[in-house]
Amino acid sequence: MENIGQRIRNYRRRQNLTQGKLAEYLGVTDQAVSKWERAVTRLRNVGKEQRQLL
Repeated sequence: MENIGQRIRNYRRRQNLTQGKLAEYLGVTDQAVSKWERAVTRLRNVGKEQRQLL
C-alpha cells in the first residue's frame, strides 16, 4: 500500500510535473512537496480541492 508521499510522487511523475510546478499549483513551496514525498512532514496548508487531486 502506498503512503501519501508515494502517491504524491507517482501523481507528479505521471503528470510530468516538477516539484516546483506542483508546488506552484498547490500554493506551497517546492520544499514542502519534497518533504511530503519523503514523508518528513504531513500535508498542511493545502485546500480540500487540491488534496482531492492527489
